[in-house]
Amino acid sequence: MSGKTLQIHLDDAMRARAESGHFNFIDRIRAAVEGRGWQVQILPETDAPPASGHFALHHMTAPLHRRAMIFRRCYYYPYWHIESVPQRWRWPVALTTFHPDQIDGPEARHFLHKLRQRIMPDLRPTEPRHILIPLQGQLTELRSFQTMTPVEMVAAVAATGKRCIATLHPKETYLPEEIAALDTVALQFPNLTIGGNSRALLAGAEYIATQNSAVAMDAYLLARPVVLFAQSDFHHIALNVAEIGAAKALDRAPTHKADYAKYLYWRLHHQAIDAMAPSADARIIMAMKKGGWPL
Repeated sequence: MSGKTLQIHLDDAMRARAESGHFNFIDRIRAAVEGRGWQVQILPETDAPPASGHFALHHMTAPLHRRAMIFRRCYYYPYWHIESVPQRWRWPVALTTFHPDQIDGPEARHFLHKLRQRIMPDLRPTEPRHILIPLQGQLTELRSFQTMTPVEMVAAVAATGKRCIATLHPKETYLPEEIAALDTVALQFPNLTIGGNSRALLAGAEYIATQNSAVAMDAYLLARPVVLFAQSDFHHIALNVAEIGAAKALDRAPTHKADYAKYLYWRLHHQAIDAMAPSADARIIMAMKKGGWPL
């Protein structure tokens, strides 16, 4: 027996699910490490690093420590990542090259069809009517992974002259000055509307322009082009402003083509951990070993 202990730190709701046996991914993690002789503890979230001899797994964010890692859902259930850093654009997958010729086409299309049926069963692409700009947080700040502030991004897209709809994130709390900055851009560009439901607006979107919102993955599901204004873990088939500039990316977007089925199959089936798959335990151990843990 190794004598090692894995402490899994969860918020109250997740901890209740895990303790009642209704959190499949945590069950798979427990089975994987207990099979290597480790003990598992389910604990509340904390900012403290793990105690000596212990290893810690946190949801989405964790103390910076070689014995602490994060787990995060990879956009759609049952796909997950276990990583050493919380920033998605720093994950190994972000640096991995996507080779569509190595992916089976019929299998990928079947995968896409089943995923779309499950994720958005009532949503079907319509004639493009607008550009969708799903916003996240900190609208007036320029952060290290971004090419421009979100407000500047909205202005850049609106400057195309096409009808644009910028949607606010439902879980973000925006400062009055952020909303004021958006309103100023909307006054400058009559073709810009602020507000709406991103998922509902996807069907009629010509393309999606965003920093790195998860709405881009939904766009891939509907075979809609994506322009990214920030670093991301799903940049491989998008038009990247950091690489070609905003003007060129926005100009190319309406006719941009990508193999969305093969990409989603690769990104989810090959690069993430499928908690429902027989391989899940082995993939969990592999991810922890990559983080330097002695499993």
